Amino acid sequence: MITLSQLTELLGWASIINIAYLLLVTIVITFAREPISALHSNMFKLEEKELGAKYYDFLSNYKIATLVLTVVPYLALKAMGQ
Repeated sequence: MITLSQLTELLGWASIINIAYLLLVTIVITFAREPISALHSNMFKLEEKELGAKYYDFLSNYKIATLVLTVVPYLALKAMGQ
């Protein structure tokens, strides 16, 4: 059985990893947009104009999921003193 302190540590590391991934993807999409868009448009048969909205949807959904599933539970456990 996992203890509350172990769960807090797990959620803390999961938060760090997810936020780091979110920042990495944001930086890559921002600074290497043309090669990434060309690659994805060929892979998924989408026009490059559609990809901007898809990237934005992905980043916003990932950010919400990260906040709801890892960051907020971690902060709640920390506030409880775990």
